[in-house]
Amino acid sequence: MKTSSASAYELTADQREFFEREGYLIVRGFFDQSEVTTLAQRFEAIAEGTASIPAGVWDRDQNATDPLLRHPRIMHPHRFDELSKRMLLHPKVQRVLEQLLGCEPVATQSMFYFKPPGSRGQALHQDNFYLQVEPQSCIAAWTAIDPSTPDNGGLYVVPKTQHVDLACPEQADMTQSFFQHLVRPPPGQKAIAAEMQPGDTLFFNGNVIHGSGPNRSATQWRRTYICHYMPATARCISRHYFPLLNFAGEEVTYEANNSGGPCGIEFPKPTYGA
Repeated sequence: MKTSSASAYELTADQREFFEREGYLIVRGFFDQSEVTTLAQRFEAIAEGTASIPAGVWDRDQNATDPLLRHPRIMHPHRFDELSKRMLLHPKVQRVLEQLLGCEPVATQSMFYFKPPGSRGQALHQDNFYLQVEPQSCIAAWTAIDPSTPDNGGLYVVPKTQHVDLACPEQADMTQSFFQHLVRPPPGQKAIAAEMQPGDTLFFNGNVIHGSGPNRSATQWRRTYICHYMPATARCISRHYFPLLNFAGEEVTYEANNSGGPCGIEFPKPTYGA
């Protein structure tokens, strides 16, 4: 075990208890401003075309009227960008995940969301519907690059849904959501805003229902760097997320989950920006 100040990051008893009870936890100021700025500048360079990236890893339409087609999310940037990989495998993230999971974490995915003004949101959903980690669930580390508020399309979470079964999604309202899947909260429960500032990180269980509304701000972007992980003690995960990495940066092998999930069939691949 590393003994750096980052890897020694300890949650309080209240933070651990809150995560267990509510299914999520916001750690304020988790990343410092220099780390946030460096990551933002890297993706600004990618968007401006001044940073070299492999062909085909980011499909965008710069002439589109939809801002999310001009600036779509970038999937798995850690696979081609060393800075993204360092953030995915940050020792501070590792230590927090160890405390929340009770075991070693395995890195499964990274994403960068731009979400310019005028962008649609993402309807309420559950991450482990897609990752298919079994027998446990995945866990997300959702880091704000810009302020994240209801006005600019910030995230909402439905507390205490970490023990809710994965649901087969309904059709979302595509005038409000770029993603066609919708999972409704259980009766009597509702989504609450998880307002965040740059450098704050939201950790949440993969069964927690969450999503975002449109960015209604005229000027404020809502950029985020999102990573997913699974417990090392899990048995399987969807093959879409291979290759998996441990926190030494080494590829690790797990069984592919070939089940149809809660829909009972192989669910059609969701479209983006339709």
